[in-house]
Amino acid sequence: MKEKKFTVVESNLIYEGAIISLHVDKIRNTEGRILEREVVEHLDAVGIVALDARKNIVLVRQYRHPLKGDLLEIPAGLLADGEDPADCAIRELKEETGYKAKTIEKLAAFYTSAGFTDERFYLFFSDDLEEGEPELEPDEDDIELVLIPLEKALGMVSRGEIEDAKTLTAILMAAQKVGRIGL
Repeated sequence: MKEKKFTVVESNLIYEGAIISLHVDKIRNTEGRILEREVVEHLDAVGIVALDARKNIVLVRQYRHPLKGDLLEIPAGLLADGEDPADCAIRELKEETGYKAKTIEKLAAFYTSAGFTDERFYLFFSDDLEEGEPELEPDEDDIELVLIPLEKALGMVSRGEIEDAKTLTAILMAAQKVGRIGL
């Protein structure tokens, strides 16, 4: 793929919040045309696909306001400033589910939607878990722990019953990792 050089001509900060900032940028393409792009700067995030001793995927069901409903997801959260992604994955799993990952492995790092945001997502795996009690944050009291056998989760992916992109990716990568599917 040939790299294209674009030049930012102007950048206007429209909104700055705790998690995101929105810019409207004017950029010059290689032909000299000025284009306008909306850019969401988003804190990087981390998720962990965890399998318990019975090969259940440890998931959470939680309300997502932009969708006005619940989603089934892997435990995930935002990186604190300077936090190591692996440490964040272990923390989020413990906070949301009570499970402690004794060992973890990085599966991937990817951009969630490069067409409009710079958010980078770090995905980890663990099947070396210790059960415990969740340590939910004050705004996470609606989180529900859901354990689903890996085979059933794969079927849910195939039937479109799991709609969260990071969770789809996590389930497929976990299935490949444990030899349930070949990619």
